[in-house]
Amino acid sequence: MNIFSRPVLYSLGVLTTLVLVYGYISPMDANKDTVQGESDDHIKIVTTNHALPQQIRAVYLYKDFTFAGEKVPLEIEDVRERLERELTVNSYYHSSTILNIKRSQRFFPVIDKILTQRNIPLDFKYVAVAESNLDNVGSPAGAKGFWQLMPAVARSYGLIINNEIDERYHLEKSTVAATKLIQNYKDKFGSWSNAAGAYNIGEGNFRRESRLQKESDYYHMNFGSETNRYLFRVLALKEILSTPDRFGFDITTSERYQPWTEKLKLVPVTKSIPSLADFAHQHNMSYRELKVYNPWLLTNRLTVGSGQSFEIAVLK
Repeated sequence: MNIFSRPVLYSLGVLTTLVLVYGYISPMDANKDTVQGESDDHIKIVTTNHALPQQIRAVYLYKDFTFAGEKVPLEIEDVRERLERELTVNSYYHSSTILNIKRSQRFFPVIDKILTQRNIPLDFKYVAVAESNLDNVGSPAGAKGFWQLMPAVARSYGLIINNEIDERYHLEKSTVAATKLIQNYKDKFGSWSNAAGAYNIGEGNFRRESRLQKESDYYHMNFGSETNRYLFRVLALKEILSTPDRFGFDITTSERYQPWTEKLKLVPVTKSIPSLADFAHQHNMSYRELKVYNPWLLTNRLTVGSGQSFEIAVLK
């Protein structure tokens, strides 16, 4: 029985003709932009010199890698492959990586200054990128801010969290708290790499896994998927954000987000503010601007207790 009816054969013939006709378009033609005119008979061909948007290449580990001055043992096959995975994932995760590159110019100077003051290696700024993509986000577990601090941990390092204030959203104060936590983990677990792993999984979990596995080095320990990948994601982000052009990200300084330090000043506050909207307008800024520059202010008011004082960023 002939399974191809006449209409089907006719359709196949038309399709074949279309493929032959349009398949003949040269690569140069394919690189041209077309602008449709008033009718189908008027099509303007605009020649452009656009390069291909990207080249798909495998990641090659061309050098030794370090984290906080500690050598990454790339001679271990598993270590090498885990790093390659994170470099591949993050270099082709375009939207997130582009935003990280843009945000880094605004926020890294603030973070770097505090890390230097607290004697914490500058590589730890990439922990903030891994945790939050340099955004004041919250997790279902309750961690918040650039450094994704849990409430109890944040309070133990001096941050205020109440109905009106959450200083985990305060970049400078939360970074100071994070440096204290990182130093604590370094003192307890002996290396900066272990400190980064403990930052992700928590002190108790890291200590328990170290005891059960009889291992004391992050690279030789086995965790759940997130922590197994964690330090390698930090390393990948360090490499990509340090040399974005190597990974095809052509983002100029002027295209990145500009620092706020030159446009803002800090106003000391020692008395309660019943209306932050009024406060904003008194300083020639909108309520929205006040909240953008001070994300730690949660409501429309600020209650200042006895002996307390705060600083609010306003436009100069």
